[in-house]
Amino acid sequence: MNKCDLYQVEGDKINRKNPFCPRCSSGVFLADHGDRYACGKCGYTEWKSKD
Repeated sequence: MNKCDLYQVEGDKINRKNPFCPRCSSGVFLADHGDRYACGKCGYTEWKSKD
């Protein structure tokens, strides 16, 4: 996956598809694993809600 795949362009706005890691700060994305987001750098895991 390329870094450009983590963004979506809508008109004149750029949106991130995945959230940033709250521990590692901006620039480090959380990987989307279906049921959770995980950081490959520090190991932080954020579970998705089952709504």
